[in-house]
Amino acid sequence: MAETRGNNRNGDVLLRVEGLKMHFPITQGIIWQRQVGSIKAVDGIDFYINSGETLGLVGESGCGKSTTGRAILQLYRPTAGHVYFQGVDLTQMKGEQLRRQRRKMQMIFQDPYASLNPRMTVGNIVGEPLEVHNIARGKEKRERVMELLRVVGLNPYFVNRYPHEFSGGQRQRIGIARALAVNPDFIVCDEPISALDVSIQAQIVNLLEELQEQFGLTYLFIAHDLSVVRHISDRVAVMYLGKLVEMTDRDTLYENPLHPYTEALLSAVPIPDPQVEAKRKRIILEGDVPSPANPPKGCNFNTRCPRAMDICFEEEPPFKDVGDGHYVACFLYE
Repeated sequence: MAETRGNNRNGDVLLRVEGLKMHFPITQGIIWQRQVGSIKAVDGIDFYINSGETLGLVGESGCGKSTTGRAILQLYRPTAGHVYFQGVDLTQMKGEQLRRQRRKMQMIFQDPYASLNPRMTVGNIVGEPLEVHNIARGKEKRERVMELLRVVGLNPYFVNRYPHEFSGGQRQRIGIARALAVNPDFIVCDEPISALDVSIQAQIVNLLEELQEQFGLTYLFIAHDLSVVRHISDRVAVMYLGKLVEMTDRDTLYENPLHPYTEALLSAVPIPDPQVEAKRKRIILEGDVPSPANPPKGCNFNTRCPRAMDICFEEEPPFKDVGDGHYVACFLYE
């Protein structure tokens, strides 16, 4: 895969994913459990993220986006494949070696209510990573926590309050402060605004952009909302049933989508112009998404694709560059 194509900021590849698979076993039996199948949540994907850029990852619920983020950070140990972070293969690391590497990678979770311990004060929540990684303790830790709260737009004197005393947007800011505590290079943003009010979503997205500029962060931004992804991302990858179907820079993807699934996704995004919206053709996909426990033979999208050909039901299309860093997995472009 080409390293420096697409809309990157400095051309240095920070993260490279090769053949990543995350299969969860399906077992039968109460005492003697035996594996009778597997859920192919992520099924052999390849992509890279350049230092300082944001890669948006979009797709329907259940397509494997969040699992991809967790497998990259080794919160789930991948079934197969490699994750190279700054040239080091995380899948080969264990124990203390992996713990030290995790300091450079953090995650902002989807649910600001479930991701904060209700029995810990804000000061302890944000300060915990500082102790875990032996960065600061005592007065130094408290000062660092107050500084982090200022950075994310919260009153630093909230350190002794508990999560239930905050709104959803404020809790997500606390989660962001916790992720920033160890000065990471890379952050997985796992649908960080989907659980928030629309009025708060823009504030959080703007905060993430400001922090990226201020600290030189690199993001994998997982989301449903295609308009938000277009706003924040440099490049966008589209995922369907555990596989990537298209990846390119954001403007090319939105103006010239190649894969039929991407076309269908974009046709569902409303345009704030009544005249254009009235003339626009909607692509309605028929049927349901197949089960990841039993994906179709050939192309995963063949059961719902309006342009499927005979070969689509027999062979899996390769995910390849069709020009200028525009990757697509479709036989229409062979």
